[in-house]
Amino acid sequence: MISPAIVQRASEWMVRLWADDASEADRAACERWRAEHPDHELAWRRLQSFDDKLSSAPREVARHVLREPAPATFLARRRAFQLLGLAITAGGAAYLLGGSERWQLAMAGHSTATGEIRSIVLADGSTVVLSSSSAIDVRFNDHERLIVLRTGEILVTSAPDPATTYRPLRVRDRHGTVQALGTRFTVRQQADSSQVAVFEGAVEVRPAHGVDMAVRVNAGQGATFSTNAVQAPASVTDSAAAWSRGLLVADGMRLDALLAELARYRPGLLRCDPAIAHLKVNGVFSVRDTDRALHNLTRVLPVDVVSRTRYWVTVTAAAPATK
Repeated sequence: MISPAIVQRASEWMVRLWADDASEADRAACERWRAEHPDHELAWRRLQSFDDKLSSAPREVARHVLREPAPATFLARRRAFQLLGLAITAGGAAYLLGGSERWQLAMAGHSTATGEIRSIVLADGSTVVLSSSSAIDVRFNDHERLIVLRTGEILVTSAPDPATTYRPLRVRDRHGTVQALGTRFTVRQQADSSQVAVFEGAVEVRPAHGVDMAVRVNAGQGATFSTNAVQAPASVTDSAAAWSRGLLVADGMRLDALLAELARYRPGLLRCDPAIAHLKVNGVFSVRDTDRALHNLTRVLPVDVVSRTRYWVTVTAAAPATK
């Protein structure tokens, strides 16, 4: 973990170089600071990564990311990032380093943007598929193969470890640790709990505050766990990992639950009118093309999709047909 003081200093340099009066001497001094320690360069590069992610966001979304009230005209990009840097230097580093999903995405070793699904191959041959807005760190050493899930959801397919000494493959998030036993499984981290679903082999789940409490979850089962407990395993189907193929499978799913899942794969706000939240949905929908998924909903349910903007969409009851 990079020291908050180093992140603060990196942000100060970034703010200085964004200024209109930044000089060559300022740039040279920043270069010297970056070269003083590997953590200085790492903090700088990760802040640049955050810059890149935010600069690619649409204007309406960027305002939301910066937690600004929507002004009459959009602030210039440079000024927006100055505000971000000033927030860090004024004491916001603890917030960014701690609970912010956006910062987790920016600071992780591997991450995905909203709507992106990406597969990576680890040094041992295991594969990890990252869902939308997900982030992991990979920490292999002589004793274990550890994947730290910072935010979001992953699908792990374990491979035999080429090392001569036994190194268990584990996924750790804020709620606990999932240890693979020759396995294909998903882990999804949410605010108050995490969910594991196993499709091949088995896993052992240990809550963060109950390391002596190991619950085995076998293929075809899933379980929800918090920092203190693991719920009894229940049945799951392979469709629980359909997102890794860009699909969302609904089998009697409530409309509000389906829209909540689609919302994970698109920027902005996707809302469901409470009056139709109870409607049940069956079908297969694309999470790579959520606009098409929403359009398909109107063909199977009596609903309309109302768009105030591309980034503010509400699904409502269909208007009565006119004679």
